[in-house]
Amino acid sequence: MKKSLSRILTCAFLFTPVAGYAQQHYASPNLTPAANPALAPASSITAPATAIPMRREEIWASGWSGKIQYREVPMYAPPKKPKPHCGLFKTCPGVTRIGLGKGDFIIRLSALGVITNNTSSKTSVGGHVNATNQVMPELSFDYFVTDNLSFELIAASTRHEIKAQGVPGLGKVDVGSGWILPPTLTAQWHFRPHKAFNPYVGVGLTVAFWHNISPAGGIVKKVGLETAVGPSFNFGFDYQIVGNWFYNADVKQILLQQRAHINDSPNRIDARTSLNPTVVSMGIGYRF
Repeated sequence: MKKSLSRILTCAFLFTPVAGYAQQHYASPNLTPAANPALAPASSITAPATAIPMRREEIWASGWSGKIQYREVPMYAPPKKPKPHCGLFKTCPGVTRIGLGKGDFIIRLSALGVITNNTSSKTSVGGHVNATNQVMPELSFDYFVTDNLSFELIAASTRHEIKAQGVPGLGKVDVGSGWILPPTLTAQWHFRPHKAFNPYVGVGLTVAFWHNISPAGGIVKKVGLETAVGPSFNFGFDYQIVGNWFYNADVKQILLQQRAHINDSPNRIDARTSLNPTVVSMGIGYRF
């Protein structure tokens, strides 16, 4: 009897640290102990704070005591909160970004006016040539690399009448007409990023292509207009009207030296003019 009692006390002494270790390292507010999950009382299971279905997961079991530790985990990941919605023509606090900045991409539709200056014009037989002014729609694309720096590309094509004046023995001559496509890439510096009113200045490059050239007829049988390349300088501003809609006003001064010729040898007449067009545009843009 004494030997049996001694053995019991020895075992109790040896396993006391093990029980303390289990209680210290596995006891947690999120862990629910139960001898058997099927027999666990309903009151011992704490309902989750949300309506997400939960399941019990076994995390530890004691082979000596037979106790099992459980925790409750969601059956699936909670759904993401829906992105706040704002109307197309609304400015919503916390949803609509004010002003323009890094990563913004804008497409603009504008009315474009081209004013040709026709400076330093002359022909090989005397006199000078000039091209008429024109108004056409313009499409432009603007991407913000940083809050202050953006790159703009404009696409528009305008039709111009070409005339020669002061030609000896001929006076004023109708040369013909042609369409010019002057894609212009401009780097722009914006002074007030993330503000409703944002002025800017820019510098860029213009490449002017002529197409659909039509000679006037009579003494003019053929008209040739070379592609012209020149720098451009601009200034303007964007103003946020509502939501992602912006009003834009822009002025560009383009420096273009245009070369042309009329007819072929031996009746060829060469001409040169500094078109140097001033381009004014006003329109509406949308930020994506």
